[in-house]
Amino acid sequence: MNLRRSLALHGFESNTDYGFALDCLFAAKIDHVRCLHVDGSAGRRKTAFANALGAALEYPHVLYHDFSQIEPAPVLLPVQLEDGSLAPPEAPLPAFERCITEACAFSESERSLLIFDQLQAAPFAEQLKLTDFLRSGEWTSAAGSVLAHRGRLLVALISDGPLYHSLARLSYRIWTDAERAHLDYRPEDHGLGAEALPLFAALSTLFEQLRISPTPGEFERLLADLLQRVFGLDALRQALFGHIEGLERERLHAEAVTPALQAVLDTLDACRGVDHIEL
Repeated sequence: MNLRRSLALHGFESNTDYGFALDCLFAAKIDHVRCLHVDGSAGRRKTAFANALGAALEYPHVLYHDFSQIEPAPVLLPVQLEDGSLAPPEAPLPAFERCITEACAFSESERSLLIFDQLQAAPFAEQLKLTDFLRSGEWTSAAGSVLAHRGRLLVALISDGPLYHSLARLSYRIWTDAERAHLDYRPEDHGLGAEALPLFAALSTLFEQLRISPTPGEFERLLADLLQRVFGLDALRQALFGHIEGLERERLHAEAVTPALQAVLDTLDACRGVDHIEL
């Protein structure tokens, strides 16, 4: 199964093929912890990509921390000494440090993905500590020091703002966004014959006018509606609007687009073998 299909199965559908970018990420010869900067427009597609990537690449351990989430006040826990007495209570590690510590421990034996989301909300002091960790592979906290296995740990950084310069220099950047590359859909890929070629050509023209490029899943669902349920302009508009993320309703209902919509209906009737009878 290719990467694009596997990402879609785990919640991130896109027409972009990230295989080459990831090949470059993992093939690079580096002297620090491998780090991926998941860049893109504001929204949750970056988060969806990072989590889907962990599942698609079958990482046994995926750890996630969102810096924008308010952490509850720590609960002080008593520490029992070897002689049975109790030492003064100690606060647990903050979630940020706990994620790094656990990721390092997991990476000793298995591949691990550590996702830091909404990094723009992190205090600058923590961004500096994260930079030092990526450079050295060692994390020191009140609980002690741990080392990351550089061959098994991947850190993914997500931010709605520019990365701190030193973090950016340690990262390999990819772009995830709602903008999509155009895919050339063919009838034979959907169990249809040459009779469907005019329909697919009309759909391609319509997609260009609407400035959209449906993902494979969106196109599959749209095609099912076209072949079974769409009879008329209103139904066609609803099928398009219902299935295709990011389609602007105003553009869909613009007068200039109507001829392209009608062309899809005409070729659809021909594909289904519907004859027009003029009275």
